[in-house]
Amino acid sequence: MAQSKREIEAVLAEAGARPRHQFGQNFMIDQNLVRLVAEAGEISKDDVVIEVGPGTGTLTEELISRAGKVVAVEIDRDLAGMIRKRFDVGAGFQLIEGDALAGKHALRDEILHVIRQGQAAAKPVKLVANLPYNIASPLVIEMLIEGVELLAFTVQKEVAQRIGAKPGGEEYGPLSVMAQMLARVELLRTLPAQAFWPAPKIESALVRLRREDRLGDRARDFGRFVHTLFSFRRKTLRKALSQAGYEAEKVLAKVGVDGGRRGEEFSPVEFWRMFEAVE
Repeated sequence: MAQSKREIEAVLAEAGARPRHQFGQNFMIDQNLVRLVAEAGEISKDDVVIEVGPGTGTLTEELISRAGKVVAVEIDRDLAGMIRKRFDVGAGFQLIEGDALAGKHALRDEILHVIRQGQAAAKPVKLVANLPYNIASPLVIEMLIEGVELLAFTVQKEVAQRIGAKPGGEEYGPLSVMAQMLARVELLRTLPAQAFWPAPKIESALVRLRREDRLGDRARDFGRFVHTLFSFRRKTLRKALSQAGYEAEKVLAKVGVDGGRRGEEFSPVEFWRMFEAVE
């Protein structure tokens, strides 16, 4: 059962804690939303589910009732202590205390170990979470690269729009290209700020990514290539390639695209063709 705002405030007060902006903490207080997020994960008893940012454990409880194993990752020491008291650590539940990321482009070792264990046992590994806003973008890409099969998460609406953006729009960028080359993107619904406490200043969205990897072991190199070209997003592709150190005319001839277009106008597949040309 989802905790109400009053219940969460009481739990935090008892522990001498409070919502921390630096950790992007906004707690879900809508039971229908909690159920909706869990259902978006399509969870079965065969699944290993990773939850980043469990907070006071509202979604965690729902996940434990559905999954074979739940691994919660909490950076806030006070909240990690609450989670440890609320749930029995054992075969069906594991708590990792610390940052989910070991760097801007790397998951922490304990999470990698969970993913590898699940893969070795042929168990689907999924991410289902109310993600802290400050790490959502790098986290979802790293999860996809490392082989997490399905990700269902809430995130600020702006990030959701960037994940699903089409070429040519302001939202379209490296996150769009990478997510769409690694997964099938589903923007399921918008969520009101009042479904969370403290209420964020903007709307959130529920997103589902089904892994459909078209990059393989070249994902990180491709990501660097895409970020480089987007750093010249206001320039034509010809100028962007040249300033990035590539032989623009050779690349354009090989790929057969118009060098007078801006990089932000190209589809993820066209970026991949350019990457293959420069490789």
